[in-house]
Order: sequence, then structure tokens, then C-alpha cells
Amino acid sequence: MTDASASHTRPLEGTTVLGVFSHPDDESLACGGTLARLADAGARIVLVCATRGERGSPTGPFQDDALGTQRVAELRAAASLLGVVEVTVLDYEDGNLKWARATELQADISSCLRRYRPSVVITFGKDGLYWHPDHIATHEQTAASVRIVSPPAPALYYVTLPPGALRGIVDVATARGWVAPPAGFWSLDPDAFGAETAPPTLVVDVKRWTARKRAALRCHRSQFGVNGPFSLLDESDAHRWLGSECFHRALDVGSNAYLLERCLDSA
Repeated sequence: MTDASASHTRPLEGTTVLGVFSHPDDESLACGGTLARLADAGARIVLVCATRGERGSPTGPFQDDALGTQRVAELRAAASLLGVVEVTVLDYEDGNLKWARATELQADISSCLRRYRPSVVITFGKDGLYWHPDHIATHEQTAASVRIVSPPAPALYYVTLPPGALRGIVDVATARGWVAPPAGFWSLDPDAFGAETAPPTLVVDVKRWTARKRAALRCHRSQFGVNGPFSLLDESDAHRWLGSECFHRALDVGSNAYLLERCLDSA
């Protein structure tokens, strides 16, 4: 392969994208397709996860530290499928990010910004996908960290779920005989996801990457189950409900306006 053809097939070589999330599985659910699309175009994808997710609601026989260990392993497996080259898992208490060690969390995120020097940072929007307190804390501390990092600051994008997407997935699964459990992720109100967010400034078409996104989601079996709704989608369903990912660009942060849009135009 010539240098010219390599540049054409991997136009984002040399670009680093940093995703900052709260729990294992956030990355795959929120923007797994976009991460895979950027990775295929040559971007270096790095993930930072603030907790091990040890207080999640397991679908299997896991509790506390054992669940945290399991979820980190699931995260690494999913990240590999999405083309992520490095995963950093911090050691904050799951469920307590909103109320404890906020200054320390901001310092750790700032350290990662200095270490990886990303061109683009992706994290939660202020709605935390569905008003999850840990997600909101991660949004707040990541935005604060980007604002104080030494210039040039990276472009900052907030990810949200398209309104109705989780409802659509649940309805498809229910029509095929699935029954929602009384606890855990699938007991949450699917209409809460993306319900009160503002219209996105960027909608990313990831239909070509939905198979990888679904495979990554299935890695998180302790939370989503082995035969949960994601496993019951056919290709058409996946394209409809997982084939678009939504973002808001933070206009007041970073010197690279529209950078993710330009990256995706090249991807």
C-alpha cells in the first residue's frame, strides 16, 4: 500500500479521541458506533471509565467486588471490538460520583487530557442520558477539566441517546416474547432516555457499524443479559434503533470548532 492510499483509507491517523464515561457499558450504549467508525478511519480511541460499576444490577451471580471485576473484563472485551486502543479504569465508588471526591475526579480527568492530548473529547451531556447522577457528575467534571487544560483545548462533544430509541428496542423485544425484569437496566423507563435533551447539533450515521455496536453491547452481559433486547434485534431493527448517534458540540470549549464533524466527513 502506498502512502497516498494509506492516507485515503485511514485519514484520521494521528488523531486521538478520548471518551470519558462513568461505568462499563456506557461507551457501547452511548456511542459505540461512532467510536468504531472513527477507529476504522485511523483515529486512536482511548477510554476513561470513572468506576468499575460494582453497584450495577447484575443479571448473573455477581456481587460487589466480583461484579466490578466482571464489568471491567466486559468493558475491555467491548472496547477491543470497537477498536479502542487503551482503557483506563479509575477507582471511584459506583453510585457516588455526584457527591464525593469531585475535585479528585476532575484532577484525574485533567491528567488524562495531558497524557493523551486528544483532539476530541466525548462525554455525557447534562442530561446524563437519563439523569443518572454518576453520568451528570462525569459530564460536569469532564467539561470543567477541558475548560482549564492548557491550550490548545480539545473539541468537546456531549453524547445523548435519540429520543424513542430505547423505547423502540424494548417494544421490538416485547413483541418477540421478552419480558422486562423487575430490577436492573431493563427495568428502567425506556422513555426517560434522551427525553428532555435539546435537539442534537450532530447526528452520526453508524448503520455500517451496528453489528459491532451490538457485539460490544452483548459483551456487557452482566447488565444487559445474554438474551436481552439487544440480542433480539434483527439487522433492520438495529439500523433503525441503533444506527444513529446524537451529539451536542460545546461551543464555548476548544479551539477546534466542528472537528468531530470534519473527522466524520473523512471517516
